[in-house]
Formats: sequence, structure tokens, C-alpha cells
Amino acid sequence: MENTDQLMRNRAKAIRLIGIANELLAMARELEIGESPTAILESLAAGEVRESSKTAASQDHPIWVELARQTYDDRRRRTKIFRSEELFGEPAWDILLDLFIAAKERRRVSVTSACIGSAVPSTTALRWIAILEKQGFLMREADPGDARRVYVKLSARGYAAMLEYFASASRSVVLLDETAKESVAAR
Repeated sequence: MENTDQLMRNRAKAIRLIGIANELLAMARELEIGESPTAILESLAAGEVRESSKTAASQDHPIWVELARQTYDDRRRRTKIFRSEELFGEPAWDILLDLFIAAKERRRVSVTSACIGSAVPSTTALRWIAILEKQGFLMREADPGDARRVYVKLSARGYAAMLEYFASASRSVVLLDETAKESVAAR
């Protein structure tokens, strides 16, 4: 039993290391060929999957995952303050946020966990997972160690869309910040 647990921990560590290695290779390739982050994001959004940049993680910025966390927390806070889960339901967005954060933290999300994270009944969450999968924003993968468990994760298209969304959102924050600095400087 201990050997199986250790084997599973080692496998999880190996998967994380492979992900990190892929990110480093993508960064090295970008530096080598001088390709712009925008060009890579555009090709991913168009559905082109490239061998050295399957997740576009090299184009990511640490602030984007923090914006995702803040967005997810804000959504939970609204429900708590207004004491109504019915007013602010948007399970597809909650699932995408949860999976984006999980991707950045290099952790797997089971279907059950994604259902809980969506803050809606399981049947509703499962319906949204199926819709997101059909639209190509997420994918399911079986747990090799437990046939009863299925994981969900963002597809390359879903990840690229989340990157584009948060890059755009962070741009507006930066623009607001620059505008505020300019108005203070003008005084």
C-alpha cells in the first residue's frame, strides 16, 4: 500500500516536472526565434496547437492567476453578502475560473470538485461541463490510478481564451493605473 502511494506521489511530481520543462522549452523557443507573446496567443486562440507551446504558459503573467483568484473570490463574496445563490449564478464562468487557477497551480480537478466549485447543483454543473467540453474549452481525462475518478482541465483553446481574457482585463487595470498617474502628474 505504501509503495502504491509513493508511486502515485512520484508520478504526480513527474507530471509537474514535465509541465515545468515544457514551459521552459516554450520560453527558450520564444527567446530564440523572437516571437511575440501576442502572436502565440492569437495562434492558440485560432486553434493551432504548437508542439513547444501547447499551454501557452510562457505567455502567462503571474498577475493573471491572481486576477482569476480575485474574480472567483468576488463571486463567492457577492453570494455571501447578498445571501442569495440565485442572483449571481454563472456556473460556466465559475468552472472556467476554477480550472484556470488549477492549471496555474499545477493541480488536477476532479469532475466532483469542479461541480462543487461551480456553486450549483451537481446536475447543473455536469450539464455545463458537457457544454464547455462540446465547445472545446475543457477536456476530461481518466485517472490512471482510479477508474472511478475523472479529471477535467482546460483545453488549449480554453486556456488560450482565459489568457486572452485576463491579459485584456489586466491591460485595462494597467491603463487605469497609467491614467491615474498621468492625472496626478498633471496637477
